[in-house]
Amino acid sequence: MTQQITLSGIEKHYGGYHALKGINLDIPKGQFVALVGPSGCGKSTLLRTIAGLETISGGRIEIAGRDVTAVPPRGRDIAMVFQSYALYPHLTVEGNMTYALRLKGLSKAEAKARAAEIAEITGLSALLQRYPRELSGGQRQRVAMGRAIVRDPAAFLFDEPLSNLDAALRVHMRAEIRKLHNRLGATSVYVTHDQIEAMTMADHVVVMRAGVVEQQGAPLELYDRPANQFVAGFIGSPAMNFVPGRVGEDEQSVALDLAGSPVLRFAGRRPSGEAVTVGLRPEHLELGGAGGNSLTLPVALVERTGSASYIVSDTDLMIAATERVADGLGQVTVHIASERVHLFHPTTGVALR
Repeated sequence: MTQQITLSGIEKHYGGYHALKGINLDIPKGQFVALVGPSGCGKSTLLRTIAGLETISGGRIEIAGRDVTAVPPRGRDIAMVFQSYALYPHLTVEGNMTYALRLKGLSKAEAKARAAEIAEITGLSALLQRYPRELSGGQRQRVAMGRAIVRDPAAFLFDEPLSNLDAALRVHMRAEIRKLHNRLGATSVYVTHDQIEAMTMADHVVVMRAGVVEQQGAPLELYDRPANQFVAGFIGSPAMNFVPGRVGEDEQSVALDLAGSPVLRFAGRRPSGEAVTVGLRPEHLELGGAGGNSLTLPVALVERTGSASYIVSDTDLMIAATERVADGLGQVTVHIASERVHLFHPTTGVALR
C-alpha cells in the first residue's frame, strides 16, 4: 500500500517542554486517520508539523514520497481546514474558493468552473454569491472544506473542524465529511478530542497522550483490545469502569474490591494472588443473569435518554442498558461474559491479556 504521509521519529521541543516524543506514523493513500487524545496531548502540534506550520526539532516528514521536512507550508501540497473556518470575510463563497486557484495561475473562467464543480459536491451551489457573515456555522464549514477540496491537494488536514458547531450539527457534519472523503478518495488526517468522532469517521485511530502514541489501529481493534488502561478509558462511551481486584487460586478468576467481594471469571490465566485492575465496559454489563460472572449492585441513580438507560451504582459503576428500567429500582443484577473482562497492571496500566 502506497504511503501518502510518513512521519519518522518526530520530535518537538518548546524550550524545556517536550511536546512530541519520537512519533512514527505511516498514513496510506486514501486513508482517513484520526488523531485523538485529551487537551495538551500533542495532536494539534503533530498536525501542524505535517502542515509545516510548526518546525520540528528532530525526525523526518514525507508527503507523497517527497521529503518535506524543510519545505515551507505552501510547497507541501496540503490543504488545512481549521476550527475557526479562516474564511476571507470580504470575499464571497465563490471568491474564497477561487482565491488559491487564481494564485496558482488559473484564469478567472477556469477557477469559476472549478469552484462551481466543487460547490455542487459540497452543496454550496446556491450560496456562491453570499459572504461568510450571511452563512450559518455549518455552511461556513462547508465553504472551508470546499476551499480545501478545490485545490486537489495530496492530503487534507482537519484541526477540530466541528468544535464550534452544536451537537446535532456536529453529527450531521461528521457524516458529510466522511462521505466527501469516500467520494474524493482523499487522504485525510483529522484531529479531535472527541473519541466518538474518531471512532465513527476514521479508518485508523491514533490515541495520543503527553506527546507519545499510546496505541494506533482500527477503531474496533482499540475498543476490543486496548493496549493499556488509558486507551481503554478513553475509547468507548460511556467510559470503561475500573475496579481493583486480585486473581484467585484457580488463576482464572478475580475477586473484585467491592462490597461482598464478588468473583468474576476471565479468559486466559494469570498468577494466583496477583493484584490487577479490572475493566468492565458499561455496555457489557447485561441486566439479568444468575450464577457465575453476575454482580448484584445497589442503584444510586438512573439516567434515561430514551434509547438507553444509564444506571449508576452506589459503587460508581456505570451500566448501559438498551431497555428501559423501572422507577424506584433499588438494586440490579448484571452479567458479564468472561471474554469481556479486561485486566490491567495496577501500577503501569498495561493490559495483561
